[in-house]
Amino acid sequence: MATGTATQEASDLTQKPLATSDRPQLEHLAADEPGTTHAKVVELVRRDGGVVVTGLANKELVTRIRKELKPAFEADIPDESGFFPTTTRRATGLLGVSDGCVDLATNKLWIDVANEILTSTCRPWYGETRAHFVSKPILAGTFGFQIAPGSRQQDLHRDDSDYHLPPGLDSCMVGLLVALTKTTAENGATLVIPRSHLWDSERAPKNEEAIPVELEAGDALIFGGNVFHAGGANKTKDEIREVVGLFMCKGFMRPEENHWLAVPPPVARRLSPQVQRLLGYGISPPAVGFYRYKDPMQVLFGVDDDETVRL
Repeated sequence: MATGTATQEASDLTQKPLATSDRPQLEHLAADEPGTTHAKVVELVRRDGGVVVTGLANKELVTRIRKELKPAFEADIPDESGFFPTTTRRATGLLGVSDGCVDLATNKLWIDVANEILTSTCRPWYGETRAHFVSKPILAGTFGFQIAPGSRQQDLHRDDSDYHLPPGLDSCMVGLLVALTKTTAENGATLVIPRSHLWDSERAPKNEEAIPVELEAGDALIFGGNVFHAGGANKTKDEIREVVGLFMCKGFMRPEENHWLAVPPPVARRLSPQVQRLLGYGISPPAVGFYRYKDPMQVLFGVDDDETVRL
């Protein structure tokens, strides 16, 4: 949550347009370095709004994901709303079509970061007895994008606006954006305004405040849902930028993407209980998401473990 000093500091940094090199930047951490702990990543996300983790996905995983998503991209139809340009191809429901994306979604560093930022607890009274409930985050959406030459820039936006959060609250979301191809300012690298998560809801973002986050294939951007960002314009003649985005939200909230249709029970049955819970088949304690007063994972998949909720 922003303090008055931090908000003023962020405002002072952007009173006039700055050269890209003079604007606040995001730090880079190498995935294979011992110092790249989930605590360090969380610290930087809370301070700057985001952080780049280089080498989060290895070459083999990137190649596998690209191969698995190819049919989904080819089946996409243009976005009628206009939010995505017609030169962008999209894929959704990634955990149902790509085992590589399942591996990415369960990356330990990513899961630990999401759990640290988004896990919620409550201690309500039931009569004179106090209960303690823990609600872990689930996937809000899983998306793949192919941004072709000629694609225009998206509008700068905050992902958590979908959830109508009251002013002054920390974000209910965190995102993981992984490059499947080299991304540059020229081919449309994601634009981010560092520390814009400190702004109040009255301040509008400006393009001159944003920086392009350039990534090698396998590098990742981890960022809060309250950070202003946008897909950049692809100004090249022949480069297609390909990226995968996984977004987590607080477990008591409805996911942005309907995973139960995208990854229906017959498909989800072959996935692990961990992935089934990431898709939202489990319950957010104490009772959000139950089916006939039972945990749906018991009913659908016969799962009965230490995370099963009993009503």
